[in-house]
Amino acid sequence: MKRRIRKKLLLGAFVALLLVFLVASALLVLKIWEGNQGHYSDPNPEDHVFIYDGKEYLPKENVETFLILGLDKYERDIPELDSYNNDRQADFLLLFVFDNDAKTVSAIHVNRDTMANINVLGVAGNPVDSVTKQIALAHTYGNGREVSCRNTADSVSDLLLGAKVNHYLSLTMDSVPVFNDLVGGVEVTVLDDFTGIDDTLIKGEKITLMGEQALRYVRTRYGLEDNTNSTRMARQQQYFNALYDRFLQCVEKDEEFLIDASLEMSDYIVSDRSVTQMQDLANKFKEYEYIGIRQIDGESRKGEEFIEFYPYSTSVQKIVSELFYEPKI
Repeated sequence: MKRRIRKKLLLGAFVALLLVFLVASALLVLKIWEGNQGHYSDPNPEDHVFIYDGKEYLPKENVETFLILGLDKYERDIPELDSYNNDRQADFLLLFVFDNDAKTVSAIHVNRDTMANINVLGVAGNPVDSVTKQIALAHTYGNGREVSCRNTADSVSDLLLGAKVNHYLSLTMDSVPVFNDLVGGVEVTVLDDFTGIDDTLIKGEKITLMGEQALRYVRTRYGLEDNTNSTRMARQQQYFNALYDRFLQCVEKDEEFLIDASLEMSDYIVSDRSVTQMQDLANKFKEYEYIGIRQIDGESRKGEEFIEFYPYSTSVQKIVSELFYEPKI
């Protein structure tokens, strides 16, 4: 009797191990199959000559990039999803370009409506196909956290002709008032008429934005006389430049500011950088010359459902040649 029970237990254990092996094997095969359908772009322009306007350029050897994504969700402590689709679009995309030899930092503001190549991800998180859509939608493919950020970084890289996006940080919309107030508010001259939306924002007047007021200023589009994303981008760039100055003032005054701010903002952030690594970036912001924000020129068209922005290839080439390459001697 005992032998029979022992035999059944051994058989059960064997079947359980067999099932685990089969499931693991199936997942491995699926992952390999997905990997064969496509791969994350890891473009590296360091081994080829770039030609723009009849001139030859070679890659700069010591350039580092950092992508900021502003998500269109009020979700503190972003959950990681089990699926590889989510509803969090990246309404704001700003790529910092650090030239570690020239000790300069520039930024490229990417229009969220830009029609771009986007990886479609399978259940194992690998690209299985690609589509051409607004670049804001790249973040909707993935787990809503790191995978989605990396997928967006790949689309930005593809847009910029293979310029590598090294690091990323995403923030939800409710983080804007928090960081805005951490730096003590941000002063701007109001660019648009917000009557009926926020009557404290009077066109032409100088104001220090506080709390939710800051979010309304950088986010509002519908209800304004000009509700295009291009107009909103002008406000976002104005706000960011002013925020940048306030941020540097805070860092100069308090060496622990970024660490304290990172802890305060941690629930709103997804990034591949640790607090220590963020401190290193803050030092570069403080020490490097800020060149300013660049914007890709292009044409906005009415699509079947939404506005579609088509970048001019000459504008992309010009920005890429100036920020990622240097003239061949």
